Amino acid sequence: MRLADLIPDGFLNDENDAIGLLEAEHDKLLELFERFEKTREDASAAQKEVIVAEACGTLKRHMRTEEDVFYPAVRDSLRDEMIMNEALVEHDGAKSLVDELENMDGEDDMFDAKFKVLAEYTRHHIEEERKQMFPRVRASSIDLKALGEKMIAAEKAPPIRRRLPRSDRQRPFPG
Repeated sequence: MRLADLIPDGFLNDENDAIGLLEAEHDKLLELFERFEKTREDASAAQKEVIVAEACGTLKRHMRTEEDVFYPAVRDSLRDEMIMNEALVEHDGAKSLVDELENMDGEDDMFDAKFKVLAEYTRHHIEEERKQMFPRVRASSIDLKALGEKMIAAEKAPPIRRRLPRSDRQRPFPG
């Protein structure tokens, strides 16, 4: 599911803009976390893997949209480096857990625990955005409808490949 799939065509308006798009994904993630928690005891490993895969895919797309489009657009307006940097640190922790989960199967002893911690991190992040960041962004002069349109367009683009600094790159062949 893509970000744009959560919002009907032509539905972007002042009430459903960049923040509305992010909130739709927040709600989807919260629903997936709740579904996992309700079915965890009785679900097969394969059933848990399906829920976790959907949550991880949604979360990766969501973080990419925030980091590549939303956060850069609101950083200057908020003039609060701490809130923006904290959001990025939270993303780093979530990405680490997502990477680990994507390389595990549902029968692994740590699978449920890692997904539970990912859900807790994500819930905390969502709460901070809802209480601290989004109200300040709404009060700013940012055109949230235009920003929402940029977010949808960016999702259609291939992922940005960030190059490592030359000193960190490994040569594929000696010589």
